[in-house]
Amino acid sequence: MYIEIMETPKNPVSIDYRIREGLARIAMAMRLDDWNKAKGMGLNPTQLAILSLLLGREAGLGVKDIAAHLGVSQPTATDSINALERKGYLEKQPGQSDRRAVIVALTAEGLAAARVEDSEPGLAEQALKALDGGEQEALLLTLVKMIRQLQEAGEIPVQRMCVTCRYFAPFMHADAARPHHCHFVNAPFGQRELRVDCRDHQQADPTSRAATWETFQAG
Repeated sequence: MYIEIMETPKNPVSIDYRIREGLARIAMAMRLDDWNKAKGMGLNPTQLAILSLLLGREAGLGVKDIAAHLGVSQPTATDSINALERKGYLEKQPGQSDRRAVIVALTAEGLAAARVEDSEPGLAEQALKALDGGEQEALLLTLVKMIRQLQEAGEIPVQRMCVTCRYFAPFMHADAARPHHCHFVNAPFGQRELRVDCRDHQQADPTSRAATWETFQAG
């Protein structure tokens, strides 16, 4: 016989479960933002996500890589890529190392579409206004740590974050406001400026990534 155990303040579900519930609510609002923005552009959310993914990747990406970054199947990615190609937003090119492979890149029209910005902040941006500066910074650091965990476990591709970049030197400076250094632009920057998706990113090798993360965590 099945007996349902009700959740009470004295018998709560795990905190992991409750945090996941919270993230799911935020994700729902962000999906609604994506639907609204995509609809206004005559696209669907997957097509809009492909344009955003290719922004800053002048060399393009393969279909398999696009599917992996978006967490969709290759047939789903292919369907959206073909639709964007018909709209003139994407072009297909043969791969350099394997001429049979297909590389997908933005056209000038696709680049312009990818750069379209909302005139009004989305639901997620509105929710962030409930956090003060310190809370926003703490949330950013938490997200970086969670994303890194997923990528190091092989669940998602390595992201273009500062902490995975060969140009990133954590806590190189004594200035508490700007302790980190970016060797790409040769300038210090602070915790609030940490990037989750930097277009100038160059992926560090696994050993360097591990050492950088250890220094970042220790700091």
